[in-house]
Amino acid sequence: MTTLMFILGIVVFAFGLLVSIAWHELGHLSTAKLFGIRVPQYMVGFGPTVWSRRKGDTEYGIKAIPLGGYIRMIGMFPPGDDGRIVARSTSPWRGMIEDARSAAFEELRPGDETRLFYTRKPWKRVIVMFAGPFMNLILAVGLFLTVLMGFGIQQQTTTVSSISPCVIAQSENRDACKASDPASPAAAAGMKAGDRIVSFDGRGTNDWNTLSDLIRDSAGRTVPLVVERDGKQLTLHATIATNLVAKKDAAGTYVQGQYVKAGFLGFSAATGVVKQDFGESVSWMTDRVGDAVDSLVALPAKIPALWDAAFGDGPREQDSPMGIVGAARVTGEIATLDIPASQQLAMFVFVLAGFNLSLFLFNMLPLLPLDGGHIAGALWESLRRNLARVLRRPDPGPFDVAKLMPVAYVVAGIFVCFTVLVLIADVVNPVKIS
Repeated sequence: MTTLMFILGIVVFAFGLLVSIAWHELGHLSTAKLFGIRVPQYMVGFGPTVWSRRKGDTEYGIKAIPLGGYIRMIGMFPPGDDGRIVARSTSPWRGMIEDARSAAFEELRPGDETRLFYTRKPWKRVIVMFAGPFMNLILAVGLFLTVLMGFGIQQQTTTVSSISPCVIAQSENRDACKASDPASPAAAAGMKAGDRIVSFDGRGTNDWNTLSDLIRDSAGRTVPLVVERDGKQLTLHATIATNLVAKKDAAGTYVQGQYVKAGFLGFSAATGVVKQDFGESVSWMTDRVGDAVDSLVALPAKIPALWDAAFGDGPREQDSPMGIVGAARVTGEIATLDIPASQQLAMFVFVLAGFNLSLFLFNMLPLLPLDGGHIAGALWESLRRNLARVLRRPDPGPFDVAKLMPVAYVVAGIFVCFTVLVLIADVVNPVKIS
């Protein structure tokens, strides 16, 4: 049964992956057609075609390897300086440029001269190329909101899990009390496990972060706090101690290994699944986008550890880069967890939302062959044409993105090598959640 559930989890992820890719390409397709660009193909996947159907100018299909997708637009690159589409060269770098230019025109038909991608104004090309990643961002936001507001997420609550019998500096990392340790304010006030703190010093406490901040800011003061116990509300009084506690950053996350002097009540908060309102959800997603950007910037620095995890004895860190195979294994593990089905579904949706967020950020890198590279080319063309107009110089014409194809091949080669490394690590030393 466990194996069956593991396979089912992978199948669910594969389906979500196909939907995400199709959704991405739909953004490119719809905007390209909106601006009158001919699109001969809309394909989900790579390799041999499994199914296809032609409708109008476009062939729609699914290919055997679900690791990406594409739409084919005619005229992605302008003709060469001599006005010709193909001009062979013995230079390998020049050959790359000419091959790319030739491929952009290989399906040109009579009457298509006005339906070429490069003939559209730069702002239209930016929209076409941005629409794909933007669709992933929309899907990520929708999925995150579904989980945050519909299912809820695991977080600390205002319910008491356990009481600390004494005041111990968190930096000491010990559980046993010494005779010299003073009793904790929570124990002295008569708090018990299971109490839900309703208010602190006259202020309502609906979430843990609010309560934690109030406690930290009340060192040395005796404050009233209302707890709910067995369906009744009781008012207790606690003199908040000053203690060395874990530092919190601006987002309310504990900073590992750093401590500050602040107020200390002396209890552990219970965790639970808590639904978020719209404002809390937006704040949570903003933090996650920032984390994702930081992870993307830090990606090169993680390669040595990833290599050691794949080919050496190094551990696979929890924040290690993970590919499609790794994500599929994680969703397989989620399906085998002994948790409510609603929480399994929420975790599935979270993984898919994170995948779409990563697709958005990755594709926005200003490098060919990514969407961000084409966007950068269109913006550069707009800048130099407007500058020429202001300076009353001749129009420099379209920016020939094809001339950057040698760089694109290098970038693509690096991406392929990195993908293979991640794949090997995902197989031999995968990230695990259980």
